[in-house]
Amino acid sequence: MTNDGLSAGAAARRLGVAVTTLRTWHQRYGLGPSRHEPGHHRRYTLEDMVRLQVMQRLTAQGVSPAEAAAWARRAPASSTAPTLPGSPADPGSPADPDFSVDPGSCDSASHDDSAPHAEPAPSTEPVFSTEPAFPTGPAGGGQSIALGVRADPAARGLARAAMRLDGPAMRHILDSAVAGRGVIAAWDHVMMPVLIGIGERYEATARFIEVEHLLSRSVTEALIAVPRPAPEITPRALLAAAEEEQHILPLEALAAALAEAGVPSRLLGARMPSRALVDAVDRTGPVVVVLWSQLPSSGDVTQLDRILAIPHPPLVVAAAGPGWPSPLPPTVTTFRDLTEALRVVSAACR
Repeated sequence: MTNDGLSAGAAARRLGVAVTTLRTWHQRYGLGPSRHEPGHHRRYTLEDMVRLQVMQRLTAQGVSPAEAAAWARRAPASSTAPTLPGSPADPGSPADPDFSVDPGSCDSASHDDSAPHAEPAPSTEPVFSTEPAFPTGPAGGGQSIALGVRADPAARGLARAAMRLDGPAMRHILDSAVAGRGVIAAWDHVMMPVLIGIGERYEATARFIEVEHLLSRSVTEALIAVPRPAPEITPRALLAAAEEEQHILPLEALAAALAEAGVPSRLLGARMPSRALVDAVDRTGPVVVVLWSQLPSSGDVTQLDRILAIPHPPLVVAAAGPGWPSPLPPTVTTFRDLTEALRVVSAACR
């Protein structure tokens, strides 16, 4: 930054926000440019930029804009934002153990009026269960994602960032959650509530699929970034989506949780043809096969029967997701949640 300071446009580009967002922060919260020369527009100084960075970081963590602005106005000439009690960056303060979502008493993640109007999209990604992980209900109005009064602060921050289509902020929140809490806790308490909220918003409005796409991509990137076991360790778990099943975020979460536990896996991805899956099982000889179906249209039990009919079938053949019918063959394993999936797959592979 030069001694002359930054224009509003340059400051917005530096922060990765819209100029209208800076204007809102100036008009509503007094976080405007302080350098002024007669006959010229005001310009943002280094101290102004530090305050704006604090504002940006705290709102991304779920702090209300008014409270974040109060912190920012007190910020010294340092780019370090204060740490919130209970946040992943504060190891001395445990997070709230109760993360249940109560759609009957929802609050909406607040949304800056200057941010792009966005809405959730279809295909939420529930945990490994034959029932929805959270009860569903009508989504609230407005440009926001309803999470519930007990929603984790990081989930609220992720919801706000998603509605702004703020990819860098989403990655920061997701990476911090995974690093500070582990894959399963980050999935259960940060990622999944927002994915479900976006799905409910789409069901109510049929708008803003771009929000779900960018959030899903950010979640995938955060999960892929989890370090994998050494390449010389042969994967003994095979993960795949059923035929015509396109939703694989839960499988990516399981692969990341297994990697975090030191267990490698092969993730074949979405829409795996049954014949190709059987060929893969024949070639690699896994001890565990997890087949994910989210929608009833993809939960064809014959896909499981073909794996079970292999001369030397895997030790565990698991049907994961809410798309499978009930009852399933007694030799097929089902998972209640991601924690159980991790436990069963890890035990079989060791």
